[in-house]
Amino acid sequence: MWLRGLGDPRDPNRIVYPAPFLITTGILMFLTKLGARRQMKFALDTAAMLRNANGLAGTQAERVEHPDTLEYLMRRMAPEELSRLRLAMARRLVRMKGLDRFRLFGRFLVVIDGTGHLVFTERHCEHCLTQRQGDRTIYYHMVLEAKLVTEAGLVISLATEFIENADPDADRQDCELGAFYRLAERLKAAFPQMRMCLLLDSLYMAEPVIRTCRENRWAYITTFKEGSMPERFTEAMALIELSPENRRVLRRDETRQEYSWVNGLEVGGETTNVLDCVETRPDGDATRFVWATSFELERDNVARIANKGGRLRWKIENEGFNEQKNSGYQLEHAYSENETAAKNYYVLLQIAHLIEQLVRMGSLLVRELGRGVRALFGGVRKLGEYLRESLRVCVIPAEAFALDTARRIQIRFDTS
Repeated sequence: MWLRGLGDPRDPNRIVYPAPFLITTGILMFLTKLGARRQMKFALDTAAMLRNANGLAGTQAERVEHPDTLEYLMRRMAPEELSRLRLAMARRLVRMKGLDRFRLFGRFLVVIDGTGHLVFTERHCEHCLTQRQGDRTIYYHMVLEAKLVTEAGLVISLATEFIENADPDADRQDCELGAFYRLAERLKAAFPQMRMCLLLDSLYMAEPVIRTCRENRWAYITTFKEGSMPERFTEAMALIELSPENRRVLRRDETRQEYSWVNGLEVGGETTNVLDCVETRPDGDATRFVWATSFELERDNVARIANKGGRLRWKIENEGFNEQKNSGYQLEHAYSENETAAKNYYVLLQIAHLIEQLVRMGSLLVRELGRGVRALFGGVRKLGEYLRESLRVCVIPAEAFALDTARRIQIRFDTS
């Protein structure tokens, strides 16, 4: 089955619950929006759930485990093992070409951004980041994510770099920008041939980041703010003023978009191109966006780079982090205070979120039931609750788990 091949660090002579079974129930904890590990013993311990979990995992466990049994495995399994599972799922989607329609100039859009994960009032582990708030110190953990995003709202976790202090006595703490270079190595190793365009915020407007993208043959679109590189920003705006031929005005619905640009801005030993867009809404309110990009800018591509590229960076916040924090996944909940287990739960959450998106954004529900998630259940959180009750009381037919049956099912993404 799909979970075979994962390493199991436990003593093989004392294993009662196979690792695929425990990992399946862990994923179900997130898919069914339980919100806490202890809820597993109340919500998942039914005869129907046992048969369904065994069917999904391809195992023959005799009962649903106590949450501490899952915790025991999560504390001992290397996070890289579960990351291999996530990677295999992402590669499968890419190789099936189901995401090709969402490319920008032939490149997949990958957002890299950081978010808060866990916060404690006392030191959690030796790798905690620290911050002073008034007269107290908080201890926290952050993650840096690389997520493939699409205009339709699909957000797929490709790789994670945990931002943490390797040396608790060091003068400087680990940071998001420092983690970027480690994540870039991980991303290149995982997808060496994949054509990517990184979507980045203004923190990454720096010569080393531009060089990293060039060396990896990645395109990029980076938010460019005056505070990022004041001298280069002023120079870019001056060069744009001296290039009146680089102007284009378009309308997007009822919004007026005025584009101006310049190519070949020097940033240290690298060069970049700068795109300025001023949007004016019907009520007269105007908003300005400025991006630096590796794409050569011209009249025929500036609107696409802005609207189908740079503007999609927010997908990682809205459809990614915010959904994982506020729609039942409880990203900021400490599913474990053990450092290794917490990382494993984080990866399980990413896997569960991908599975839910495939259900929610695929054609299966509409084809079989005539309506989508919102019309059927009222929203994403309700989908998890209905799934929980279905698995608790309804036994999935054994033939549904057969590989031959699965191969006959084709799910297409809704691109509306």
